Amino acid sequence: MQAVTLGPAGTYSHRAASAVAEDVEFLESVTGIVEAVADGDYPRGVVPIENSIEGSVTGTLDALADNDVAVVRELVTPIRHALMAQSAEFDTVASHAQALAQCRSYLETEYPDAKREAVTSTARGVEHARADSSVAAIAHPDNAEELEVLAEDIQERTSNATRFFVVAPADERSRAGGKSSLVVYPGANYPGLLLSLLEPFAERAINLTRVESRPSGERLGDYVFHLDFEAGLYEERAEEALAEVEPLAENGWVRRLGSYDTQHVLDG
Repeated sequence: MQAVTLGPAGTYSHRAASAVAEDVEFLESVTGIVEAVADGDYPRGVVPIENSIEGSVTGTLDALADNDVAVVRELVTPIRHALMAQSAEFDTVASHAQALAQCRSYLETEYPDAKREAVTSTARGVEHARADSSVAAIAHPDNAEELEVLAEDIQERTSNATRFFVVAPADERSRAGGKSSLVVYPGANYPGLLLSLLEPFAERAINLTRVESRPSGERLGDYVFHLDFEAGLYEERAEEALAEVEPLAENGWVRRLGSYDTQHVLDG
């Protein structure tokens, strides 16, 4: 099977996507990846959804709200960041914005005067470092190759991990799996709305593992809600909860992204 993910080769997304497909191609944005799957250009896309330090990836949330796709698997992979450069003399550190944020304390302590440059991926930062001796990169240590690894495990917490969603065409949505995801646009804003969205799950002992809100783009105070919960859509309790949630979005919409299982992709 073919999959598309964030490139170039060597990104953490690439490492996760390799657990899904042997044939992995690359795009430069999570929006482009989700759109490509929605348009039928690829059977699978792998996009980061949440990091244990920096939280949700807003670009992915917005892409899932804007495109009709299915989530068919969740991948969890540990994140190990290393600082690498042609030498110890550099004045800029380049990496993905999330990686720079995950290593903020280390950079502020060890290289307080170095400029931070956010690029489209950790692998793109490595490319910059290979081409320019004044640039260091933050990426997985396996990406160093001819660069010198100046420090390893520089992320703020050793438990750093990222969740990825495997997205597929909408007609591949499944009701079977240990977790499920929804996108809810109520098209309304009134006191108690969020409580009304969440109570049906609490009343049925369904654990909500993630609740996020994103601006709808329509007007101030208008939000899209993203919910992950620990139950399959095939379960009666999940269907009962959704039967209460969906009428709350009569002026908007509810998208069932599907049910899926979690796969841990070990470093190495």
